[in-house]
Amino acid sequence: MKKYLIILVFICLNSIVNRAYSIGNQDTSEVIKLNKQGYDSRLTDPEQTLSNANKALALAKKLNYTRGIGEAYRVLGIGYYYSNDTEKSVDNYLTALNYFEQIGDLQSEAKVKNNIGNLYRDVDYDQSLIFLNQALKIAQKLNDRQLMASLYLNIGNVNLRQKKYNQALDRYDKSYAIFSKLKDSINLIKCIHNRGVIYYNLHKYKEAEEMLLEANKDAKERDLNEIVASVNLTLASLYIAQNEFANAENIVQEGITYAEMIKDKKLIYDYQYTSYQMEFKRKNFEKALQFLRDIYSQDSIVHKSNESTKIQLIQKQTQAEARQRISDQKLQQQKYDRVMFLGVTVVSGLLLIVVVMLVGNVKRKAKTNAQLTELNGEVSRQKDNLDRINHHLEEIIDERTRDLQVKNKKLSEYSSYLSHQIRGPIATLKGLVNLEKEGLVGQDECIKMVDKCVSDIDSKIIEMSDMLHNPEKTEVKAS
Repeated sequence: MKKYLIILVFICLNSIVNRAYSIGNQDTSEVIKLNKQGYDSRLTDPEQTLSNANKALALAKKLNYTRGIGEAYRVLGIGYYYSNDTEKSVDNYLTALNYFEQIGDLQSEAKVKNNIGNLYRDVDYDQSLIFLNQALKIAQKLNDRQLMASLYLNIGNVNLRQKKYNQALDRYDKSYAIFSKLKDSINLIKCIHNRGVIYYNLHKYKEAEEMLLEANKDAKERDLNEIVASVNLTLASLYIAQNEFANAENIVQEGITYAEMIKDKKLIYDYQYTSYQMEFKRKNFEKALQFLRDIYSQDSIVHKSNESTKIQLIQKQTQAEARQRISDQKLQQQKYDRVMFLGVTVVSGLLLIVVVMLVGNVKRKAKTNAQLTELNGEVSRQKDNLDRINHHLEEIIDERTRDLQVKNKKLSEYSSYLSHQIRGPIATLKGLVNLEKEGLVGQDECIKMVDKCVSDIDSKIIEMSDMLHNPEKTEVKAS
């Protein structure tokens, strides 16, 4: 009986767990569905995007579904972007980025950086390209073709604003090739529109008109109101440039209708400026002046808004970086705490061994110190011996020095004596030679006297040698 009861309890628990798991999966699927619906409605109804994203965010937070929370914040940022609320847009993007970085979701991180790059597109080209290129590297690493194509498209948009038309066309061509393989009709329309804008700027009006009309037609078929309004803006400028004012006026009116449908204040403002250009070129100066007044009043607001947006973007980015640093510090602290716990455990296990080793080391040091003391004593004794030897050597050197001084003095005296003793016989020899030359002395007598002088010189040299080599014998003789 007890065995069957345990089996019954196990079956009930398994059923409850499976049901909870199924409900959890259904709820996360609902979050994913709401986020996707919000993203898909961004070009037709930004308000619907915000509504779906808020529902997804509330449900994801209830489930503690981190990736769903991050994606909901990203879709909110997109909704606010298309509603021209830049401050809220960047705030939501940076919050989303923080969630994705926490869970290491590189693909979603790249998507957010793509969105932030688009935010910077009209206020800071360099900063925009930094974010877009960072996202592109991640997309290439993950081989995410959809994201790569979107990034090529957005980088081309920045190049277009920089008036680097060839670079922009190259990016659009890469984007178009990928979107064609993916059969992404919406983004293909964007590519066609953007190429039309470039041809318009290059004054290739025929090619530009064909592409813009194709984009306009395809966008209307798919109810892409934002794209229709944007395409018509370029078409209106093209018709004004060719003095086709009737076509331009019709396109402007249609474009304003679509811009009002999506409540895009920036596009409405752009249409006012296009209307001013049209009336000015038509020489309808009174109407043009009226448009110009409205533009002037709005332009200062837009300028302030752009500057404020740029500052806010930098501030928000700085705050996000600070939050990321705090998060990284917390993670590092947790890792440090774990390492410390492990270290304390290991240290406590080795403490006894360390103490034993220290005691043995102290004993060895004491023995070594005794040996060193003995060696120091021996060194001191050797030093005393060396000092005595050095002193003795100094005495020997002094004695030898005095001896050399005496010998040098005697050598000088002997040299003087020898010089004096030899000079006499030599002078006699010289005199005899002169007398012999003059015939005043006989040859035999001269030889006899020369022999005597040579004998005297020889005895003086022998005496000098004895004086040098046997000074004691010489002194005895002298005495």
